[in-house]
Amino acid sequence: MPSEALKGIRVLDLSRILAAPYCTQLLGDLGAEVIKVERPGSGDDSRSYGPPFVNDAKGNPTADAGFYLSCNRNKRGITVDHSKPEGAALLRELAAKSDVFIENFRTGVLAKYGLDYESLKAINPGLIYCSVTGFGQDGPFSARPGYDGVFQAMCGMMSVSGLPDGVPGGGPMKVGVSMVDILTGLYASSAILAALRHRDNTGEGQFIDMALLDCGLASLSHYVQNYLISGNVPERRGNGGFGGIPSQTFKCSDREIFIVASTNKQFGALMRVLGEPELASDPRFDAVQKRITNRDTLLAKLDALFLKRSAAEWLEDLEEADVPASPVNDVSMVFDNPQIQYREMLAHTHHQVAGELPILRNPIRMSATPIGEATAPPTLGQDNDAVLREVLGYNAEKIAHLRACAVL
Repeated sequence: MPSEALKGIRVLDLSRILAAPYCTQLLGDLGAEVIKVERPGSGDDSRSYGPPFVNDAKGNPTADAGFYLSCNRNKRGITVDHSKPEGAALLRELAAKSDVFIENFRTGVLAKYGLDYESLKAINPGLIYCSVTGFGQDGPFSARPGYDGVFQAMCGMMSVSGLPDGVPGGGPMKVGVSMVDILTGLYASSAILAALRHRDNTGEGQFIDMALLDCGLASLSHYVQNYLISGNVPERRGNGGFGGIPSQTFKCSDREIFIVASTNKQFGALMRVLGEPELASDPRFDAVQKRITNRDTLLAKLDALFLKRSAAEWLEDLEEADVPASPVNDVSMVFDNPQIQYREMLAHTHHQVAGELPILRNPIRMSATPIGEATAPPTLGQDNDAVLREVLGYNAEKIAHLRACAVL
């Protein structure tokens, strides 16, 4: 059974790629009815962002990439050509019966088809309209295109990621995951939920203007706040943190582990595990601020100590001492983690073409409105007939006409 947290909320989703589809997937996970609208014939651009492509039940690759599958579960899929008058009219009909409308076209594009906020507000005053763009609806860059990597570079995220200058491989580094896209999706979902709450109280819809650049900058959080109060530009520290010391990776005799022992209690426990308890009372290292000031000296000592044993040996002793630590896993190792297995973060659903499809489970756990089993991301146009029949009351003849006119 789907979650009932957002039961009765209908989302008309004209978004593509990652940021906005990630947002609507979250709303679908929480029980909203999400109707994903794609271009006839080609669909969401992310369907082609492979390999890998999911295989069908016979083991043959399909046209749907793993990228697309990652952010489109719990949605119904239809195809509509909004550039045709009949297609735009159809979407206006759906918007009139929806609670949320979300799109990520360039600023001003949908106004040409009567699908902008003012046009849809006129027929549905309670509509929550969320527009996700690279730079927002106004400002000198508002007409520019952009993608996640561009925003990581522009907002400063790359400048604080990667190894320091002067070491091999040093320099700004893009975060591997499309982090600005994902964070924007999360910010957008929060904004939509707040707008729905406001509408519940007032009956008023509203326009939500989400910009990837804004979200990327906001996500730098304490890095930016530290700069604002000190004037010091944050330096790159590779796998080292900016809080207490140590908080970073260390090479063992066989592989790397990540340690956080920032409090005095944790640091003392770490030093006992490493066989150097006197370092915890060393006047250079006996307080958080002192360890930060003398970080290079301390880390050189720790680097040498960790090389003496294997990761498994250190991790066993660190767990016993209650020091937070982990092996540095790649994705193939993650699902062997007994905690991940217990929390059932790997789920399966039935895909119309692929059969059983492994997917990530939504991490939200709620006692009264739990998130149920997911439906698979829709194949292109999978729900055309059902949505038009059930939501708009179209008969078979009208649907056939739209199909013949290449609207669907």
